[in-house]
Amino acid sequence: MSYKNEHDACGIGAVVQIDGKVSHDVVDNALSIVEKLEHRAGKDSTGKVGDGVGILLQISHSFFKHVCKEINIELQKPRDYAVGMFFFPNHMLERNQAKRLFETIVSNENCEVLGWRKVKTDASILGKKALACMPYIEQVFIKKPDFVSSDLEFDKLLYVIRRQFEKSCPDTYVVSLSCRTIVYKGMFLVDQLRKFYLDLDDPNYKSTIAIVHSRFSTNTTPSWQRAHPNRLIAHNGEINTIQGNINQYACT
Repeated sequence: MSYKNEHDACGIGAVVQIDGKVSHDVVDNALSIVEKLEHRAGKDSTGKVGDGVGILLQISHSFFKHVCKEINIELQKPRDYAVGMFFFPNHMLERNQAKRLFETIVSNENCEVLGWRKVKTDASILGKKALACMPYIEQVFIKKPDFVSSDLEFDKLLYVIRRQFEKSCPDTYVVSLSCRTIVYKGMFLVDQLRKFYLDLDDPNYKSTIAIVHSRFSTNTTPSWQRAHPNRLIAHNGEINTIQGNINQYACT
């Protein structure tokens, strides 16, 4: 088998502010990276629906404190709360049932839901197939309980909450749930991520890290849920392509 023709794989990029200072430039530069990865992103025959694009960021305290104040959610210090990103069913009854179930699980784990926020989006940019299966996107805010002593312990507790919810409510997808990081993703072309999620273009959204991903789907049907990054990682899924890339660069 020849590896010289192995060239299809997802695109991955990262930006890190090594001095630890938060900046919107990190977010902007990461989005610029993924916008240049069209050759590493799949799309349908219409050219209007992508296989998936996303970004993993730190939770921006300055941004969320401001937007949550507008909806009467009071956030305290950074990492004293968690943010969850949810893909809910569009049917109102099903969505409300899922939210009540999640709140019950959170309460049973001695935590408190501070409130919900509908994520600001621009669905007008989407292709027909992506729009037809677009979920209802909301964020939840959870207060860190007093008995939790560290960020890591809080995220471990959030993992338990998430897994209980996922087993009980398979029709809702938890994109991310953490006191440290958050994921914005969907069934986009590479230039649609920034345009769809209005949060990302807000200069007040700041981070020290960003991981971006453009998906090239080879053996699974594209969907909102299957876009990357996942909750902790992003990968290209085509391990043999590493050798293909080495061969390609060696020949040039």
